[in-house]
Amino acid sequence: MYPPEIIAEAVVNGLMSGATYALVALGLTLVYGVLHIVNFAHGALLTCAMFAVLGLHLWLGFDPYLAILPLALAFFVFGYGLQRFIIGPSSHGEDRNTLLVTLGLSIILENLMLAAFKSDTRTLGADTAFDVLELGPMLISRPRLIGFLVALATAALLWLLLSATDTGRAIRAVAKEKLGAQLVGIDPRHIFAVTFGIGCACLAVAACLLLPTFYVNPRVGNAFVLVAFTIVVLGGMGSIAGALVGGLFIGVVESIGGLMLGESLGQLGIFLIFILVLLVRPTGLFGARA
Repeated sequence: MYPPEIIAEAVVNGLMSGATYALVALGLTLVYGVLHIVNFAHGALLTCAMFAVLGLHLWLGFDPYLAILPLALAFFVFGYGLQRFIIGPSSHGEDRNTLLVTLGLSIILENLMLAAFKSDTRTLGADTAFDVLELGPMLISRPRLIGFLVALATAALLWLLLSATDTGRAIRAVAKEKLGAQLVGIDPRHIFAVTFGIGCACLAVAACLLLPTFYVNPRVGNAFVLVAFTIVVLGGMGSIAGALVGGLFIGVVESIGGLMLGESLGQLGIFLIFILVLLVRPTGLFGARA
């Protein structure tokens, strides 16, 4: 049996990891909630963002945390253009076409990164990756603590955007009733692109928080997007609150599982809890029945 302070440390570190997972899942659930599609290019876009962080650091000397704002803006514009000029027109209003287009984009982006960066695994090599804070008997990773705070702040900003701005009200209107929103003068194509851009901006922020302590290769996004899909379904498809709570919960489960079963088997607990929750509540923790 582990001492209480070890369990407490695992829970705290799990919460901090879970906040970054939640940030990856927020973009995925937002796109699903408005566009009603599953974005299969989500993992590849996260990988692109992580390589962008690496490039800014190596070539321009940008600190990953200072790159958050410019990279988020750049990926918002990139995501907007991707949805407005490629995904939207090529789908012709058919959801199955959109799924195939995003899957194709994922394959294209992954192979472009493979051609450009090979299959090598890269890291920032920053000394800050090993910085810790002593909180009583607990040792807390400083980069994870920063990631936790920034992820919560980003989630709060996203909630404010959706609840207190005209753009947010337009996004919620299109998500609820596309035709009704169109009748009152809202352009659904613009809102779809804005939503996709916000999802990509969330990925850029997540990439800036991940890279100080994680590695990057052309397929690294797939590991995160698998957990993100689990969080989205667990929290409830389309639910912002569900993605945040689900991400924190999954982070704690992974951390405790890693402590009890070892690092390589830590994620087993995620999928066991996921199955149990869906057996009890198929719509997820915050999902509503159709």
